[in-house]
Formats: sequence, C-alpha cells, structure tokens
Amino acid sequence: MSSSAPVDAPVVYPDEIDGAVLKVAGVVVLGAIMSILDITVVNVALPTFQREFSSGGQELAYSTVAWTVTAYTLALATVIPLTGWAADRFGTKRLYMLAIGLFTAGSVLCAAASSIEMLILFRVLQGLGGGLLMPLGMTIMTRAAGPHRMGRLMAILGVPMLLGPILGPILGGWLIDAASWHWIFLINLPLGVAALVYAAWALPADKPEPSESFDLVGMLMMSPGLAMFLYGVSSIPEAGTFFAAKVIGWGTAGLLLLVAFVLYSFKPQHPLLDLRLFANRQLTIATITMFIFSAAFFGGLLLVPTYFQQVRGEDALHAGLLVAPQGIGAMLTMPIAGALADKKPIGRIVPFGLVAIIVGMFLLSRVDGDTSYWGYIIPALFLMGLGMGGTMMPIMTSAIKTLTAHQVARGSTLLNITQQIASSVGVAIMSVVLTNGLKGDALVTQSRGFAEASAGVSDPNQIQQLLQQFPQVAEILASAGADQAAGQAALMSAVADASGKVFGQSFLVAALLVLLTLIPAFFLPRKHEESHLLDDEPGHTPVLMH
Repeated sequence: MSSSAPVDAPVVYPDEIDGAVLKVAGVVVLGAIMSILDITVVNVALPTFQREFSSGGQELAYSTVAWTVTAYTLALATVIPLTGWAADRFGTKRLYMLAIGLFTAGSVLCAAASSIEMLILFRVLQGLGGGLLMPLGMTIMTRAAGPHRMGRLMAILGVPMLLGPILGPILGGWLIDAASWHWIFLINLPLGVAALVYAAWALPADKPEPSESFDLVGMLMMSPGLAMFLYGVSSIPEAGTFFAAKVIGWGTAGLLLLVAFVLYSFKPQHPLLDLRLFANRQLTIATITMFIFSAAFFGGLLLVPTYFQQVRGEDALHAGLLVAPQGIGAMLTMPIAGALADKKPIGRIVPFGLVAIIVGMFLLSRVDGDTSYWGYIIPALFLMGLGMGGTMMPIMTSAIKTLTAHQVARGSTLLNITQQIASSVGVAIMSVVLTNGLKGDALVTQSRGFAEASAGVSDPNQIQQLLQQFPQVAEILASAGADQAAGQAALMSAVADASGKVFGQSFLVAALLVLLTLIPAFFLPRKHEESHLLDDEPGHTPVLMH
C-alpha cells in the first residue's frame, strides 16, 4: 500500500488474500505464536521449577512457582491499555519491533535465572512485550486487509490463539524431557530474531501522528486496578474459595480502582481506554459475547489436560498430544468461518459454533476414570474444536468491522483486555469448582489423607489403626483380602473413577456457562453489515492512520 494516491481516489482492495497481505500476516502470526505459546508452555514446567529452585532439599510450594505464570499474565494485562496511545505516538511498526525485542530479551533473561525470584521478575519483562503483540497485530492486519477481507484475516490471526493452549503443553513437555527447562525460554531467541528481521522487511513504514496526549491519570487507575483485580482472581484456586481475605482484599481494591477509572474515562478527550466505543451497539454485544464465551471456554479448556494427567496418569507430553484433536477441529472450520464472515451476517455463523462446543462439553460431563479415548473423549474434543473455529474470530470480526480506521487500535485493545480478564475469571471459577469438587468427594479425600498418614509406615498393625480413620479406603482394601497389590489396584481404580466423575461435573458447569453465551449471541447481526473501516478516510486513502 502506498500514500501517494490522490486524496480523492477511492481505495481498491482485492477480494482475495494476496501476497502482500500474507507477508504482513506472517509477521503478526509469528509474534502471536511467541506470545501465546509462552502463556501455556510454562504450565508443564511448574513441577520442574519446584525441584530445580528447591532450597535445602525442600521443594518450593506450588503457589510460589505458579507466580511464573501469574506474573506474566498480570504484566500482559497491565500493558494492553497503553497500546492505542503508544501506536499513535511511535507508529505500529516501530512499536511492534520494540515489543518483539522486549519479549525476546525477557526470554533470554528467564533462561539465565538462578532463583525463582529472578525468574518471576524476568517473566514480567516478557509480559510487557507480549502484551503489546496481540492488539498491535490486530491493528496491523486490519489496516493491511481492508474492510472486505477482515473475516479471512482474523481467521489467520486466530490460528495461534487456538493452537497456543494445544501446542504449548506438547512443546514444553518435549523440551523439558529432551533438554532442560531453560529451553522453553531459549527457543524464543531464534524466533525473536527471525521475527525482528521479518518485521523490518515486511511491515510497511508508517508515520506516527501523536495527536493525543497521554492519559497519565487514567493509567494510574487502570493498570494497577487491573493488575490488583487479576491478582485477587488468580489467588482463588490457591485459597480454595472466593471469600478468602487475600482474594477479597486485592480483588476489591482493584475493582474500586477500575470503577473509578470508568467514571473518570468519560471526562478526558482521549482516555487511556476509550469506553465511549461502547456506544456502538454492535461492539458492545460482541464484547459481552466474547467475555462470557472466553470465561466459559478457556476455563473448561484448563480441565482437559489436567484430567488426562491427574485421572488417567498421562505425562505432560502425552496429555498435550491427546488435546491436539481439538486444535485440528478448529483448523478445519476457522478458514471456512473466516470466509463466511466476509459474506454472511455473524449472527448466522456464531450460534452453530457455540452449539458444537456445548454438545462437546456435555459429552465430556459424562467422563469417569476409564472412559474410552478414541471412542468418546477425542471425538468430543474434536467437536469442541470445530465449534471453536467457528466462534471466536467471527465475534472479533463483527466488533472490528463496526469501527472506523482510527478506532481500530482502541477497539482491539478493548477486545484483548476483555478476553484476558474473562480467561482469568473463567480459569479461577473452574479451578475452584474442580478443587471443591475433589475436596467434597469422601473417597478422594480419604485416599489422599491415608496416603499422607501412611507415608513411611511399614508396620501392618499401625496401618490397620490408620485405616480406622478412613473407612471407605479400608472397605476397598478389605475387599481384596490378603492380596495387597490387588487391594492397591482396586483403590487406585476407585479413586480414578471418583475423580473422573468430579471432572465430569466441572465440565457440566463449563457447558452451562457456554450455554449462557447463546443469549448475547442471539443479538449479533443477522442482516448484512456494512464495514465502517474507511468511513473517516478522506477519499478512502489506503494509509489507514489518524
């Protein structure tokens, strides 16, 4: 695209995705892959961190090493509101390359960390870069695609968003097994260098036009408020309840700051987060749909690899591989949904995807400790993937198409923050549902208590005395008679079956949450919608800047 066209010359965008747009899309997808993979790839390394950073032979607490995940997501969410202003001030190309550089530098420092505190600190630096990549990528692709190819371009951007939770555990498990934990971060070095070189070559130069002043007051309320609120939410699984002092204290303080920001944000002409965009009915409906959907789906997604590992005894690598059919299903439907989103009303596409996800999750709500993989679980995951591919990107496309060119950076920032908050809330809700479900099952609780109490005890008389405290465990062991091996096998099978049913109940909650998404989805456009991307462009010049 060039800025040399006459001011009154109309913009002519090809109907098909051409090489110039694919060149730009390649940069954005590479950056998104780096950012999103790193959210999930670290999950499988947490037990390794517990051992590697242990002190005096004592493993670190899980809640401590979990901060390597929490610190990244908090930094990610905190920096997102700055994207719109920074894109205007520095230009999208320079800011995108800066974000890649920050992310890559943070990755190298993470690999060199010698303590858990250093690792957490460097994960914050990673998150500051990663938080800029997704909203900037959406802005860059919107400007490159034009209004008539938005659906197909958003489908391309959606690939890493879907595959991150699938490939992250697989890649992380393989790197840890084949090399060491350092390589889950070092792998970003060649990717980052390649992305920088690619971005310098492929992204068109843009001229920054810093027409807006920086909203410092808004930043002092929004970013800390969002970080404090998400910190409170992320503490729910550890606390096991929504009413712990840590959760209420941080969550309430963050929420009060966010409420203050909302009240304030309508006063300045150029607020940090432009909530005036919600005057756009279609953007508001799409955002509400996105929030409920992201909370339900990503919260439910957390349960799948955990089920494979905790109930079925799979290692991290195989658990990741078993989740892969969901990603395959999404890859099949996403290009189709993207093409349809350019031609058909979103309200006639999204409900079909939601129904597929709901059916898949209802199927998973019937799992137990020995449900067939290929005959039941994998088809259900594949069906959920088919639905996911037809849901998320069309919703985003519907929202972006209602915006004018100068609103895209602001609108994509709103959508990214919405998704980040919703995902954190959904993960917290499902973690609490699962944790409390397992605690509420007598057999699961008694088996864990017996295992802890009998650790290191070899005297049969002491074992029998301990069993009196755990009657359900005693009953199962007694059913095998004197055969201790058979008794242990029967106990493990019974516990796995009970745990599997708890996971099934948690999937049912997730399915009901996705079912709620159908309510706002009903109000998505059901008639042809005109794009407004070029409305504020004099003569529709192809340089889609302020």
